[in-house]
Amino acid sequence: MDVILTEYSFKDKMVELFHETVQKNFNNDNPYLKQLRKEAIQEFEKVGFPSNKQEKWRNTNLSKPLKLEYVHHFEPFEQITDVGQLFMCEVHELESHLFAQLNGWFVHQNGGINHLPGGVIVGSLASAFVQFPEIIEKYYGKFAPYQNNGLVALNTAFAQDGLFVYVPDNVVVDKPVQIINLINLTENLFIQPRNLIILGRNSKLQLLYCDHSLLHKHSLINSVTEVFIDENAEFENYKLQNKDNDSTLITNVWITQKSNSNMLTNVLTLNPGTIRNNINILLDGRNCNAELYGLYLLDKEQHVDNNVLVDHAKPDNYSNQLFKGILDDHATGVFNGLVMVRKDAQKTNAFQKNQNILLTDKATIDSNPQLEIYADDVKCSHGSTVGQLDNEAMFYMRSRGISEEVARMALMNAFASAIIDKIRIEPLRNRINEMVSKRLRGELSICDQCILNCRDERKISFDIDLSGIR
Repeated sequence: MDVILTEYSFKDKMVELFHETVQKNFNNDNPYLKQLRKEAIQEFEKVGFPSNKQEKWRNTNLSKPLKLEYVHHFEPFEQITDVGQLFMCEVHELESHLFAQLNGWFVHQNGGINHLPGGVIVGSLASAFVQFPEIIEKYYGKFAPYQNNGLVALNTAFAQDGLFVYVPDNVVVDKPVQIINLINLTENLFIQPRNLIILGRNSKLQLLYCDHSLLHKHSLINSVTEVFIDENAEFENYKLQNKDNDSTLITNVWITQKSNSNMLTNVLTLNPGTIRNNINILLDGRNCNAELYGLYLLDKEQHVDNNVLVDHAKPDNYSNQLFKGILDDHATGVFNGLVMVRKDAQKTNAFQKNQNILLTDKATIDSNPQLEIYADDVKCSHGSTVGQLDNEAMFYMRSRGISEEVARMALMNAFASAIIDKIRIEPLRNRINEMVSKRLRGELSICDQCILNCRDERKISFDIDLSGIR
């Protein structure tokens, strides 16, 4: 079933759409999901979409994309049984478990559920709803609160599919799990994927997730991801964003860590369109380690808003945030970072920094790092810098015969390397380093080549006509 969404109050239309289609689209849900959807749509009806009248959204205006006409699909495209048909490329020397999503739907293999060594499960969330109801009831909707959050409420009401990952206790996934998230735009689409990732005790997972667009239409994507990291588990999350300039992507990520867990998240935005990343980390145990890194490269009228919350709820935890941006032309960036240290979270170590380079006087950045501390035995710092390329360093290189273009590239690459170097998978780090250099030279754009894992000498090969897939 395809539904056209128009400006006639987007909020009212979504509420009406839910009630008109709930019996057809969600009738097979178990009682837990049905009740969750019912409560979520009621909350969305009350709260609605965020507006720039709200402090947290004052620099990112959704009114323009919400005025466009979109199609909302309640059924997936014609399923493809072989991911290789959809996507064929590689990062040199990188071995991974490769899967794909298309327009918010997991590309089915083995009935939607894939069993990896050690009892690891990777597959379709829609299939997990049916096959693993006990896991769904324990974890789904438990970490991403929809109360007073219209975007999460809307996603919770309508979510049908997305990524499901389950790593049992004491299992180290043998190689990275790689997700290619393709948005194929033959029409304006409104897409609401939902992801659930669970790591058991003493487990480890490396996840590579690439957002990529094909063809040039408007899209509005409202995604929600819940991640649970149990005691002594380790999670590395690399997210690459390469979107069309006509796309609006809102990511809502909630990560909960238990005692002695380790988490690294690295968000690399190479072509954004308009992106709002909401990243929420809850350190809900002792001796947790959370590292968050981000790099955004913007030009034209592109816009990125990184909104980060690290909540130190328990004592003896460490967190570090470093986000860096290079902005050209009329690009705009936003960084809102909050470190909250609760009353009982003594012995907290928390650090936060945002650094930006503006290449023109028309590019702007709004940087707002914040600390909110209710404990007295802590070590915390935060800071922000906004400037231009180092003139002294530029002069030094020019005086030694280095051209201005080469000198500028060297300085920008050095600035970005602090984030790229945090990638712990060497083949991926090498490839991203190449792609960032191309982006800074203006050679990387939205095209038929995925930024995540294509080598220059090997292009993506499509054995099917994606223009006919919805």
